[in-house]
Amino acid sequence: MKQIILKMMITSIVAFGLSFILDGVQMKDFTTAIILAIVLSILNILVKPLLIIFTLPLTILTLGLFLFVINAIIISIADYFIDSLVITNFWWALLFSLLLSLVVSFLYQESTGREKREE
Repeated sequence: MKQIILKMMITSIVAFGLSFILDGVQMKDFTTAIILAIVLSILNILVKPLLIIFTLPLTILTLGLFLFVINAIIISIADYFIDSLVITNFWWALLFSLLLSLVVSFLYQESTGREKREE
């Protein structure tokens, strides 16, 4: 449970920071970033596996690169549900999802690695 909350907080902080860097992504406040992290978690659990199954031939054909498109679709769905989040178009959603995935993965790996070293 502690790791889920940690990952959501990291996702919220990174998403909020990216909204300042990327012109095509606007968030009203940090609360929007927290809501985004929660909605993304729910969508990744419920919707993403279905999208992966339905697009499996295309994912295999592109050697897995279509998964980036699926991530952008998940971000776009989250944008639809969250009124205080505005993502201009698909390409901004793709760039936002790529940067969010990379930075969150790196920071989460660093934070969990630090905890293991302290034990």
